[in-house]
Amino acid sequence: MKILERRDTNAVCHLHLNAPERLNALSDEMLAALQEQIDALHEDKSIRVVVLSGAGKAFCAGHDLKQMTAGRQAEDGGKAYFKDLFDRCARVMTGVQKLPQPVIAQVHGIATAAGCQLVASCDMAVAAEGTRFGVNGVNIGLFCSTPMVALSRNIPRKQAFEMLVTGQFIDASRAEQLGLINKVVPEADLADETQKLAELVAGKLGVAVKIGKQAFYEQAQMTLTDAYAYTGDVMVENMLYRDTEEGISAFLEKRPPDWTQ
Repeated sequence: MKILERRDTNAVCHLHLNAPERLNALSDEMLAALQEQIDALHEDKSIRVVVLSGAGKAFCAGHDLKQMTAGRQAEDGGKAYFKDLFDRCARVMTGVQKLPQPVIAQVHGIATAAGCQLVASCDMAVAAEGTRFGVNGVNIGLFCSTPMVALSRNIPRKQAFEMLVTGQFIDASRAEQLGLINKVVPEADLADETQKLAELVAGKLGVAVKIGKQAFYEQAQMTLTDAYAYTGDVMVENMLYRDTEEGISAFLEKRPPDWTQ
């Protein structure tokens, strides 16, 4: 049994966290498997959208605390192991956003600590009714500093800080209100609704979505003036694509576009 299962349906790649007995914790093995798939997807031009889901009762319960406890037994008290662990986790989280394909989290059960970070790192998220989200490390004396990075870039600061210092969960409807997820659906409809969203995005011009995703995150870190200058250059590049010209012509002529990419 693979710890991370991959299934491709047309242009949609489904990555399924498959360690239900550990609530799909981001163990060393899970992080390695995710990184392997992220590296592969970078080069996979047949895939236009990635869906990330979890097996069993939960989407992801964060880091594997048993492995972290074992890592502490080293002579340095675990300092080198912990530094390497959080560096590897950061590569996975940033790797999700650096993928050319949009990534959709399909969330159920709980998404806590680094699991909540994973949801926040995805480009979009659909959650089942009853799902709970939290950055609960403070409850065991470990402030969720790395999950804070993604969380505070998704929701308002005061609400993010409240979650971090209280360790309390929020429900799916609150997560939607704050902008952590895109929508809440009945649990029975979760897979279908996520697939519909994935197929809708997959039907767009792939090269346009690719440069658009990159520009989305790049411009968010710039001043207003620099952002307009940068995105103007991106739009010039986009306008010069043959398929963009075809898309405009098809719209004006009221026909489906004949895209090659």
